Amino acid sequence: MKIDQNKVVELTYELVVEGKLTDKATQERPLDYIQGTSMLLPEFEKNLEGKEPGDRFEFTLNPEEGYGTVDPNMVLDLPKSAFAVEGVVREELLVVGNVIPMLSNIGTVVQGTVREIKDDVVTMDFNHPLAGKVLNFSGTVLTVREATEKELNEGLHGEYLPPEEGHHCCHKKGGCHKNEGEGCCHGDGEGHGEGCCHGEGKGHEGCHCHKED
Repeated sequence: MKIDQNKVVELTYELVVEGKLTDKATQERPLDYIQGTSMLLPEFEKNLEGKEPGDRFEFTLNPEEGYGTVDPNMVLDLPKSAFAVEGVVREELLVVGNVIPMLSNIGTVVQGTVREIKDDVVTMDFNHPLAGKVLNFSGTVLTVREATEKELNEGLHGEYLPPEEGHHCCHKKGGCHKNEGEGCCHGDGEGHGEGCCHGEGKGHEGCHCHKED
């Protein structure tokens, strides 16, 4: 069976950026997704169209095809009070380079990277960590099958369901390559820590940090 619209695909991959292995999905922990449902980068899916189980793939995506170019407007100064839980600032989260998941004012999960910590302000970069980077993918298609009606309606892992019924973010066995503004992506099956800020105003200015259960 070939990869096309509404097929459930399971694959391994390696992502190399600037000569370094950045992400991967193995046979033990493969990536699975439904083709053509905007779960992954469009150009990633386009390069897999028509492939079958056992086929190898190797392709390169430029920044425009991947996570876009770096946008300086996505670098924001947030008050330290935004990272407080019950009045106490979560200092353990405020480490340069730490990635903190946040909810935007429209309810989508975005990843912010701590760039600088000042006395009362934290500089957060909401550009995707791979923005401006050339992405080199290689891997193997493992399985291809038809998606069920339930999977098409609810998502492969229940990601289309309301948070109280399903998962708040897309969960992958191996990783997830889509724009962070469209949902949360867990690389290699790992989360992004305990901190999560929930925006209550415009942009990220009113976010408040809390510990997830």
